[in-house]
Amino acid sequence: MSEAEDLVKVAQAAREAAAELAPLPRAPKDAALRRIADALVAATDEIIEANAEDVARAEESGTSAAMIDRLRLDAGRIEAIAAAVRQIADLPDPVGEVVRGTTLPNGLELRQVRVPLGVIGIIYEGRPNVTVDAAALCLKSGNAVLLRGSSSAYASNTALVRIMQRALAGSEVPERAVQLVPGQTRESARWLMRAREYVDVLIPRGGASLINSVVEESTVPVIETGVGNCHVYVDADADLDMALRILINAKTQRPSVCNAAETLLVHAAVAPEFLPRALAALKDAGVTVHGDERVRAYSADVVPATEDDFYAEYLSLDIAAAVVDSLDDAIAHIRKYGSRHTDAIVTRSLEAARRFAALVDSAAIAVNASTRFTDGGEFGFGAEIGISTQKLHARGPMGLPELTSTKWIYTGEGQVRG
Repeated sequence: MSEAEDLVKVAQAAREAAAELAPLPRAPKDAALRRIADALVAATDEIIEANAEDVARAEESGTSAAMIDRLRLDAGRIEAIAAAVRQIADLPDPVGEVVRGTTLPNGLELRQVRVPLGVIGIIYEGRPNVTVDAAALCLKSGNAVLLRGSSSAYASNTALVRIMQRALAGSEVPERAVQLVPGQTRESARWLMRAREYVDVLIPRGGASLINSVVEESTVPVIETGVGNCHVYVDADADLDMALRILINAKTQRPSVCNAAETLLVHAAVAPEFLPRALAALKDAGVTVHGDERVRAYSADVVPATEDDFYAEYLSLDIAAAVVDSLDDAIAHIRKYGSRHTDAIVTRSLEAARRFAALVDSAAIAVNASTRFTDGGEFGFGAEIGISTQKLHARGPMGLPELTSTKWIYTGEGQVRG
């Protein structure tokens, strides 16, 4: 059988599984997820053996230590993945929730209820934990999932999907509801992007190049997630001690994630007092500052910033920095260079905070708080599939409700329209 035939077979099976999964109540879905969690722990040796193939191949190809660390699985990480699945099982089921309802003047009872999206395709880079996280979130929300991870984690992903399917085989959830897209070539990913007959929505998880590629090439509806050029703006009326705490946390607490700060903007009125302290603290934390000419005046350690630096999502201990003359200049800078993920203002002025929140067009606005809080868990949603930076369907952290659509149900007693 050719790769194209394999792809169609898998997609058709996912479509059939989605129809079987959609009407299931919460209990069988939760039971299936707990079976998956137990199966993953029981198969720890099998997973580690498969993962070792991927790690060895990555080491031979000269992959960076940081990327290999993201790829690597051990007993502790497998237990953490299983624990995350159990946590998803404990979350409320969004399917069937009544979003709104009313009785119309003609007596019809009208309800808008949450329903699964159907078949969700996930295209993602080399983190095997995403394979399980995405599958668990999709199953809990009543969706079948087609997983297309990177070739660098193919052996790991194959083992993880095989183990999840074994666990589902003894449950009420069809094992075909979780499937790995066949093939490791670019063509299999491109096929998934164009499989409108089978796939209801596509979610890319990874860096800017992956997301842009999927958005530009896909004919399947796409929810963009992840790219985060997040800003911290220190206003003229900021508490500078607070601003310093927020900046250091936003940049250094975990620099490799999408809600880490990538750009610092400082109002000219407080720059002489704030920047010497901020630059020293960033240096002590190992951060390289890429600054404009006005920032460089405060330290010889600042690297000259290019235009590209202000667009950059570094995901490292680097940050761009600029001095601005007004709140409106800060807003204009963010609107030009930002990625509409998360942007923060530090200020004691209610008026400035309100104007910033109203005019900065991002999925999340932080007022006197770190950008690092834009996260499903931190918001109290539980697990998330990603953080959407677009406006249609979902925006911000995407938890279980965001993996559903809605349908309208109206019930009458023989009403006809005149």
